[in-house]
Amino acid sequence: MAVKWIGGHSSSILCLNVNPEGLVASGAERGELTLWDGGGTPAGQLQLPKADDVTSVVFSPRRPARLYASHGETISLLDVRSLKEPVERFHVNEEEINCLSVNETDSFLAAADDSGAIKVMDLENKKVSRSLRHSNICSSVVFRPQRPHSLVSCGLDMQVMLWNLQKARPLWTTNLQECETEEDSLQSAGQFFNPPLAHSLSVASCGNIFGCGAQDGKVRIFRVTGVKFERELEFQGHSLGVSQVLFMPEAYRLLTGGNDGKVLLWDISSDVGKQQKSPAKSLQRRKAQAPASARRDGKLNKVAANERAGVLPKLTIEHGEKVNWISCVQIKGSRRVLVADQSSSVSVYPLPEP
Repeated sequence: MAVKWIGGHSSSILCLNVNPEGLVASGAERGELTLWDGGGTPAGQLQLPKADDVTSVVFSPRRPARLYASHGETISLLDVRSLKEPVERFHVNEEEINCLSVNETDSFLAAADDSGAIKVMDLENKKVSRSLRHSNICSSVVFRPQRPHSLVSCGLDMQVMLWNLQKARPLWTTNLQECETEEDSLQSAGQFFNPPLAHSLSVASCGNIFGCGAQDGKVRIFRVTGVKFERELEFQGHSLGVSQVLFMPEAYRLLTGGNDGKVLLWDISSDVGKQQKSPAKSLQRRKAQAPASARRDGKLNKVAANERAGVLPKLTIEHGEKVNWISCVQIKGSRRVLVADQSSSVSVYPLPEP
């Protein structure tokens, strides 16, 4: 059963973030922003101006008292030690912001919006240093750990992109629809209304492995090698769209949340660890090892299906409500997953130790 944190909001909670000291921030519809202590008691509340929905909150990795919040087209910088009027406001996006990310050196902030734009701000001189773009709504953007000038993004154009801040164009782009296998295409032939619109991204602590959750219920794991990335692994995570993907601090443990009301814990360390070679080579290897019945017409249908079936969740939480956001926090020495949904409370579930 979930523990519920209540009393912090009157509207649906849209986003969560946790700072290194265990302080939790939540943003909700109608401009509501709340801070929570580890016991689930509201430690501060603020009503942001114009009552625009608070769509993303992110703490500075180096200065845990600094909190960035997006509401409408505005980014507010807040000091959590004195949660009053914003310390500063930035208006660099032209449409509603969906996601914020701060790099680990606290030098750049990226804001992805409904126009498909990603505005990257230099936090020292407080100016836009780069404008990057998707052709449709950009739903998620994340700086890579250990690589402060590199970021990944995804959007409703079904594109996943790798960027370096020294260039205005992506280093590498993958279209989730185009990278489907023949078998995937056959399976999804009747699913024209469920294309792989990309909703969420998370990068593992190593900086080279990242996960993407999409509308078709699949979780795709990619490996960055130099200036490109390749699909490492793919599995059916949820029966409806995957709204949230979150790598945990331990290498290759992954949480996903879906529109099907489930929160799942995965451990892909053995799958990712095995595949240091390129996916193309590993596919040839599996073809060579596959029985003739599976190799028929050069297709690897059964093997591909078995490979996906082999990735199973370590834990299934039947949350029961569409998941808006998930985050992870350490409370009294135990790890917990925080879940935001259509309600005005935060649900807290225990997680097994790795």
